Amino acid sequence: MAVGIQQPIVLMRRSGVERLSDSPTAIEKNLHHFLNYCSHHLPFLWEQLHIFLVLRAPDPDAVHPMETCKGRVEGDNHLALPAGHCSVDAAQGGLSTAVGYPLDTVKVRIQTEGHYNGIWHCIQETYRTERVLGFYKGVSASVFTVSLISSVSFGTYRNFLCNICKLRYGTADAKPSGLDVSLAGGAAGAVRVVLMTPSEVAKVRMQTQRNPHPSVTSSQPLSKPKYRGSLHCLKVIAKEEGFGGLYKGCSALLCRDCSSSAIYFLTYSSLCDWLTPAGKNKPGFLVVLLSGGSAGVLAWGLATPLDVLKSRMQVDESGQHKYKGLIHCARESIRQEGLKVLFKGLGLNCIRAFPVNMVVFVTYEAVLRFTDHFANKK
Repeated sequence: MAVGIQQPIVLMRRSGVERLSDSPTAIEKNLHHFLNYCSHHLPFLWEQLHIFLVLRAPDPDAVHPMETCKGRVEGDNHLALPAGHCSVDAAQGGLSTAVGYPLDTVKVRIQTEGHYNGIWHCIQETYRTERVLGFYKGVSASVFTVSLISSVSFGTYRNFLCNICKLRYGTADAKPSGLDVSLAGGAAGAVRVVLMTPSEVAKVRMQTQRNPHPSVTSSQPLSKPKYRGSLHCLKVIAKEEGFGGLYKGCSALLCRDCSSSAIYFLTYSSLCDWLTPAGKNKPGFLVVLLSGGSAGVLAWGLATPLDVLKSRMQVDESGQHKYKGLIHCARESIRQEGLKVLFKGLGLNCIRAFPVNMVVFVTYEAVLRFTDHFANKK
């Protein structure tokens, strides 16, 4: 979970380019004509170029991305990250997934399998039988998917927040309330679920598939793994279980991501406001990291019960049909293992959430400073 923030700074219109800089060069003039052609004749291409070029030109009214608490003096918008850094959003998502993936594998195995005595026992058994690669099953596809979806998720949040402020206050520059932030975060979570559920199903199946390392196997021949990779996993699921198999656990994932995203954005905003000293118009770097990490811990801690149910529903392969739905999964899991089953992986979720969200903000700040430095040289 990560933070993408503020209303988009519109520098180009669909009907044509408004401006590329204050004093366009010959190259910029040529690009101006090319983009005008795209806007009139190639709508789809224009939409893609608009996404990646919307913040290429400097804007005198633009707010620094870390002005997330006090924002502008007039608008006092405390959620103010620029909208056009799609590549930054993607980098955040990919890096945060890669950093937390080993712990995520351990968490999924603890949530779906009952023979582990704890976190350390799961880590030991995984390493003993599958070595280091056992912790990274399905990581490549997961990193790629999350990188793409992060941009969509952040963009959804920003657009929803912008539209909510326009509807309620008449201007996108108005300071959003806690309810506004929560609604925009929930909307971002809902859109993310629609796009990422198939990859989540493949990730869980890959993480729970046993594939002993050759160095630890006996003389007996190895059984061929059912899934040879994430893409092959998706193909097999679609063939054996149909389209519905790709969206197993969607109800649990929807409840989890909508609620956790709303909690995350609201907590982050509140912590930034609280930790920023009076008189400062933006939070410090450490405040941003602490706020983001703490918000992630709280959001994931509260989302753990739904995360457990989601993992159990998604690991339910064809022919098993243990669970008929979200409520049935919750009832059966509690009946067999008690109420504590809903909190399996709670510690791992909280431990993983803090460094993952710190990576998100470090990445954003580093890339943003680089792009700002490059823009100022021109």
